[in-house]
Amino acid sequence: MLRLVYLGNEKEGEFFMNQIMKKQFELTRSYFIKRAEESIAIAHIQPDGFNNTIHWHIGHVLTLSEQLLFGFPQKSAHLPADYIQYFASGTKPADWNDDVPSVETLIQQLKDQLPRILEIHADHLQQSLSKPILDLSTYEELACLALLDEANHLGQIQAMKRVIENAERNRQSV
Repeated sequence: MLRLVYLGNEKEGEFFMNQIMKKQFELTRSYFIKRAEESIAIAHIQPDGFNNTIHWHIGHVLTLSEQLLFGFPQKSAHLPADYIQYFASGTKPADWNDDVPSVETLIQQLKDQLPRILEIHADHLQQSLSKPILDLSTYEELACLALLDEANHLGQIQAMKRVIENAERNRQSV
């Protein structure tokens, strides 16, 4: 079980960690949104060596965060339930139909989701899950997983953007 230790009053420690986690969500999400907005024109391209598109990564981060932090789709109605079929792990754009949400819609939903994340109370984060998920047993640990996943997909978007832009430059120079 993941536990961060704060040397001081336990309530102060909870407040301190809650503030750090909130700042991490703000930083990670703001960088993620910035990179997503910079990639709108190329979000549909799946470069060689990658399993998905930038569009998929944007939807995946939104959907997984909603699942981990708000119990989507059973306990949250902030996103359409069909996002699972488009953006869950193991899905891919090749299987999409014409109803997939636009990149712009997903980016707006990421922006709308952040204030809800920041409103999660520290007491809720300390609560145990009814059953462990991936060996994680508290909501705090799920929040850490959401941050890890978002940072990972941010890196994927950055790498994909470089590959796509380099391929375009190489095509133009030929």
